[in-house]
Amino acid sequence: MNTKNITMLAAASLAAILLSGCKSGDSVAAYHSAPVECMGVEHDGSQTLRVTGTGRNKADAVEQAKKNAVREVLFKGIRHGRQGCNMRPVVTEVNAEEKYENYFNIFFADGGEYLKYVSMADERNRSRDKAQAKAFVSYTITVRVLRAELKERLRADHVIE
Repeated sequence: MNTKNITMLAAASLAAILLSGCKSGDSVAAYHSAPVECMGVEHDGSQTLRVTGTGRNKADAVEQAKKNAVREVLFKGIRHGRQGCNMRPVVTEVNAEEKYENYFNIFFADGGEYLKYVSMADERNRSRDKAQAKAFVSYTITVRVLRAELKERLRADHVIE
């Protein structure tokens, strides 16, 4: 066998090993989070959202979904779903999450202050969607984010003007 044949055989063997290692048993949907979606806006300015969270169990996933909803309203704005949700984020300062990192780490801690600005009042029976992979679960829930109160809090804490 010459060097060229050995190189081709090695490359073919490597490709076969890599391809045989690919597995397609788990659902891909469990690995991708859906965008936060606007379901409606209340008269007080609060936004009803469909949001996904991922965690080790149901409680972790639901808590993460609530954090994701508040974080989206604060830093990104709501861009998907029905018309009416405020596309403009509450915090418009560039890199504010990094600038006020200590503040937001405490704010978004498990069981933290963010929970005061999330309501489950709009959730209906059987409105949760669940996806599961081996290491985690993902839940999509309906929450209401109290945007005006959140904005007021950030003003009082001198995070926004």
